[in-house]
Amino acid sequence: MVKGDRATWKAKYFVKIGKLLEEYPRIFIVGADNVRSKQMQEIRVSLRGMAEVLMGKNTMMCKAIRAHIPNNPSLEKLLPHIKGNVGLVFSKEDPVAVRDK
Repeated sequence: MVKGDRATWKAKYFVKIGKLLEEYPRIFIVGADNVRSKQMQEIRVSLRGMAEVLMGKNTMMCKAIRAHIPNNPSLEKLLPHIKGNVGLVFSKEDPVAVRDK
């Protein structure tokens, strides 16, 4: 996503995370400390077609998840774990296959 106006960028981010929360049944929280951008790019490429990686501000991720809790109450379990430098991986595949990829 290209940043333009801050409010527009945030609105697009919330729409994107909303679509991902509705589309994918499995969500992983991954730590991104000490991960170089090249390594992150390689991870995204290797997961292409199998999963989507979403990085962003923790407060924005939590706010978007809270907005979807009425649709899926089990999302509330994710909120305490979104701390530090983390990202979300959305997938429809087997969790072990995605992790090992």
